[in-house]
Amino acid sequence: MLQTKETEQLFNDFRKLKVMIIGDIMLDTYIWGKVERISPEAPVPIVAVQKRENRLGGAANVALNVQSLGAEAVICSLTGDDDKAEELNTTLQRAGLSVEGINKSKFRKTTVKFRVFGNNTQLLRVDEESEDELNGMETEDLKNRHLQRVILKLN
Repeated sequence: MLQTKETEQLFNDFRKLKVMIIGDIMLDTYIWGKVERISPEAPVPIVAVQKRENRLGGAANVALNVQSLGAEAVICSLTGDDDKAEELNTTLQRAGLSVEGINKSKFRKTTVKFRVFGNNTQLLRVDEESEDELNGMETEDLKNRHLQRVILKLN
């Protein structure tokens, strides 16, 4: 069992680290509202939106957790070249995370997971994402140029 001094040293040592996180980053969008009626078009609830919030998901959430423990998190990932990528970058920057290691691809869309809540119950999740493997150009660009740039930042 770790003693108090050992635990403190562990956290102090962790604060000195730069940690590279490689993986899928995404925007988790939460929509909360009130349900008071059912749609006449289909038997589904109508959610009157009261609040909307974007959060970091996937590898971006891992980076946020690493940062919260005191280390510097460096993300290496790929998004689409779209409006959602800009929203994701803004959310990352607000959290104090660098977007330097994020590459954009015109062949993909930025992953967004929408969760809709009505009367404090999750009613629906909608996933907007590219499910295809990276194409050859994306893979080469990520490995040969982008990843090397991120590794240089770590040094």
